[in-house]
Amino acid sequence: MAIMRAAGVAEFGAADRLRIVEVPRPEPGPGEVLVRVRAAGVQPADVAVRSGWLPPGAPSAQFPVVPGNEFSGVVEGTGEEVVGFRVMRCYAEYVVVPETQVVPKPEGVGWAAAGALSASGQTAHTALERLGLREGETLLVHGAAGGVGTMITQLAVRKGVRVVGTASAANQDHVRSLGAVPVVYGDGELDRLKEAGPFDAVLDAAGHGNLHTAVRLVGDRSRIGSIVDWDLAKELGCRWIGSDRNRDRLAELLDLVAKGELRVTVRAQYPLEEAGKAHADVESGHGRGKVVLIVG
Repeated sequence: MAIMRAAGVAEFGAADRLRIVEVPRPEPGPGEVLVRVRAAGVQPADVAVRSGWLPPGAPSAQFPVVPGNEFSGVVEGTGEEVVGFRVMRCYAEYVVVPETQVVPKPEGVGWAAAGALSASGQTAHTALERLGLREGETLLVHGAAGGVGTMITQLAVRKGVRVVGTASAANQDHVRSLGAVPVVYGDGELDRLKEAGPFDAVLDAAGHGNLHTAVRLVGDRSRIGSIVDWDLAKELGCRWIGSDRNRDRLAELLDLVAKGELRVTVRAQYPLEEAGKAHADVESGHGRGKVVLIVG
């Protein structure tokens, strides 16, 4: 049996529980490909998995649990460079995925950017559709400097939508560079947002009770969505937005990146052996863009 290295946990807990483990290398079945991973994006969802949450569709926990749901790499046997997604187990030297869950990586897109695109990009693209944003409208993005926030800000601006994005004081220039009007979160935030509005729709990509602010700014709660606070969204009658990931959506996003029309912000790269540090970075909640594990 072939063995590979992965970053996983033998029991749920804090970031320092992530360790290099040896696990059986997966074997592709009909309609699947074996990909040698070059880079894997690190998502807040991965942090939740490490802590004990399992996403819909994931098998029951079998330790070691290996997080990760997006990657870039090389198809074994053909040498094709691809970008793809799957539910968990991407923090590893190899992944097996259906052929329908990978797309060719454009030559000009680097491994780290490609590995960081699929989850955040597709979530943002889905949210733009679900919220029904139209040219000339104004969108408020809570957490505009984060992985999903940077994506939906750019996609919305490209669509002709005016975007106002909340972020820390340190990330105001970054949000502005994406084409949005930046607003500092924290004390006095509601008053600052009222001055920057009015708003047609809101995406909460940060949590921390931001939906309470959103419902005071937009009357139609079907146009208020969250990707992070399911319980509060349900309580307030707002929209919960999951990611509708598919090959066509990912290919469209990659094409925009290759053309220079969509920027993937990678703020930090860690080797697979430092997956725990990568998780601690994500949990800090103050960075911009994405954190990536470099595997190959």
